[in-house]
Amino acid sequence: MALQLKVTLVRSGIGRPERQKRTLKGLGLTKMNKSVIVADNLPTRGMIRKVSHLVTVEPHA
Repeated sequence: MALQLKVTLVRSGIGRPERQKRTLKGLGLTKMNKSVIVADNLPTRGMIRKVSHLVTVEPHA
């Protein structure tokens, strides 16, 4: 099975640049404390890196 990551939005996107808001939406994060399971690949890692100050990331079994 492919590796996956659990990404949780811990800080709001309000007042952030539009590019960061679109990145959060692209990851599927719309509300505070919402978590999504995403594939662990290079494009997803890049998106997470761009909003790393707004999210927490942990491995998903």
